[in-house]
Amino acid sequence: MQAGFLPLFAAVIAVGIGALGQATKDFRLVTSEQARRLAVAEAPRPVPDITLVDQNGTPFALADYRGTPVLVDFIYTSCPSLCTVLGDDFRRIAESIRISPNADRLSLLSISFDVERDGLPELKLYGERYGAEAPAWRIAVPSRTEIAPLLQAFGVVVIRDGYGGFIHNDALYLIDRAGRLVRIMDPDASPQRIEQALKAVS
Repeated sequence: MQAGFLPLFAAVIAVGIGALGQATKDFRLVTSEQARRLAVAEAPRPVPDITLVDQNGTPFALADYRGTPVLVDFIYTSCPSLCTVLGDDFRRIAESIRISPNADRLSLLSISFDVERDGLPELKLYGERYGAEAPAWRIAVPSRTEIAPLLQAFGVVVIRDGYGGFIHNDALYLIDRAGRLVRIMDPDASPQRIEQALKAVS
């Protein structure tokens, strides 16, 4: 009985491993976030052409970036924790871009999802805190009617924390020259990693 059990057990394990491999795209996926990133890399998706206003009070559309890649993060200016890390990460990227011979190959865009409280003074103060200068690095907010489809397009989850703030996921989102979301990266991605992503979508 034991001798017959071992081949059966081995077959069950093999089937289970095969099913797991198929469900995780040959073991490339471990979490839903990894699945989301892989899905975007394999099938870039268009982003909605919405209008925003930057820290200088200048309105612009996402379509204005056509022909230039854009690195996007999502923040709210009164965030006491995560957004300060995102701001520091973007400042580091901006500094590396300024000394790069390919400085014209990438724009930065920080989008606030706190459309109720982030007006021009708040956007300007956030930009000054991290040395953001438009149009190279815009700190911007969309209208109340356009924030929901924008968050959905990027897969950004925002939940009110009950204390006047928000809980949200953090990442860097690369839009290519055609206006498509093509990569999702960790917020602390190195300049080399970003350069690799740019080369891959050029």
